Amino acid sequence: MMKPGAFEQKGQEAKLNNFFGAYTLSDMVKTTLGPKGMDKILQPMGAGPKDGKIIVTNDGATILSHVLVDNAAARVLIDCSKTQDEEVGDGTTSVCVFAGELLRQGEQLVNQRIHPQVIIQGWRKARETALKVLRTKSFDNSEDQEKFKEDLMNIARTTISSKLLTYEKEHFAKLAVDAVLRLKGSGNLELIQIIKRIGASLKESYLDEGFILEKQISVGCPRVKENPKILVANTPMDYDKIKIFGTRVKVDSTDKVAEIEQAEKEKMKEKVEKILAYKPDIFINRQLVYNYPEQLFADQGVMVIEHADFEGVERLSKALGAEILSTFNTPNKAEELMGGSARVEEMMLGEEKVIKFSGCKLGESCSIVLRGSSSHILDEAERSLHDALCVLVKTIENKRCILGGGNAEISMANAVEDLSKNIEGKEALAVQAYARALRQLPTIIADNGGFDSAELVQNLSYQIRSGKVKSGLNMNEGTVGCMEELGIRECLRVKEQVVISASEAAEMILRVDNVVHNAPRARDKTGYHN
Repeated sequence: MMKPGAFEQKGQEAKLNNFFGAYTLSDMVKTTLGPKGMDKILQPMGAGPKDGKIIVTNDGATILSHVLVDNAAARVLIDCSKTQDEEVGDGTTSVCVFAGELLRQGEQLVNQRIHPQVIIQGWRKARETALKVLRTKSFDNSEDQEKFKEDLMNIARTTISSKLLTYEKEHFAKLAVDAVLRLKGSGNLELIQIIKRIGASLKESYLDEGFILEKQISVGCPRVKENPKILVANTPMDYDKIKIFGTRVKVDSTDKVAEIEQAEKEKMKEKVEKILAYKPDIFINRQLVYNYPEQLFADQGVMVIEHADFEGVERLSKALGAEILSTFNTPNKAEELMGGSARVEEMMLGEEKVIKFSGCKLGESCSIVLRGSSSHILDEAERSLHDALCVLVKTIENKRCILGGGNAEISMANAVEDLSKNIEGKEALAVQAYARALRQLPTIIADNGGFDSAELVQNLSYQIRSGKVKSGLNMNEGTVGCMEELGIRECLRVKEQVVISASEAAEMILRVDNVVHNAPRARDKTGYHN
């Protein structure tokens, strides 16, 4: 029935293979969880010291996206983590670890001859109860601007505390909150530009209220412009190339060649005159601008910025409120198509020249300049800051926060345990297993801090059941403390997505009872696929 090279795993063998793949992946990343989590070094396969770039990170999505796996269940968890990263930006490690712990509990139930569908029904009831408790425990301070800003600061501190930036979390939390508040609720993170510059220390990173383009102003152009009209374009500005493929010109003298060149030059002059009809003060082009058109612009006092990368042009057009033009036939609509800024100037950033746009038409735009001693530190700082920005944007959209430090997980676990007492049959065992998996998240966080996790988690559960509902893990002292006093907050949306994504991924893997490995494609004698 199958092609040569194909095979399948059935029943118990398939289940064990899936469980093993999920455990291995979960165990690999769980040491990075929490404020005391460790980092991983990712090195390209077969690369020597000079080949490939290593990555030092504790970001779950980054680790999982660079790991080569050949296990179907592990790939499901990797996709789950990527979805978490795209949806809310944080919780990528938590979702993988929670799904792994659910499957660990699920294996024990399967070994007790409980059918996977019964387990899944119990898990779904447990999940609904957990989400209900999560939403009940959330709070909204958006009516009080001062309290809401303090919530945002606490969420930023909590997010950053598990990252590389934890030692400067106060500084970076303020940077992140100030940058997100400038968006005025739009949630467009493209208006926040992150620029990395090697040198100095992380603490010297700063927020610049404007847009910084990592290019230089062309030679012979003005270096400063006040209140300029800015035209952003993506058009070829090279007059010395004949634009027809396969063109072959036969001439009998060099004068004829000169005539062809002159004709091209005249075409470029016409194009420049069309652009000048818009009366721009600054011309920014994604492509190269050759010497002749550059000279024509400079003679008219127009500042020229050439070869701006496409991402830079996209960001800049949004910040300036300009359209990216490729044709120039509507100078009567110049006011609508061009952008504006209060001041444009060339400045030094580190050891390189950049162009700063101050007072952009869309005032939400800003740039965060990261400084650090090496490219690895800067890359990880950018990932950490990006996670914090994403969580803050989701918090502003959703407006609801919850207490951190394991408070949410233990509250959910307690509610799920209580639910199991009101359920008949084997489903109750599945519900209890779900509660045990929830308890594992704060247990792993405590283990990573080198504390006695069994005692801490039990004490935390007792405190919450005793009425101290704001209790959580104080990872600085290894005790149970009040999360409200310590200012440990998390975004409700992030925690919701962790519970939903991990539960669905675990259910999908648990439902599998047959794994078919397809035959590899045959190769011909040259080594290529047929």
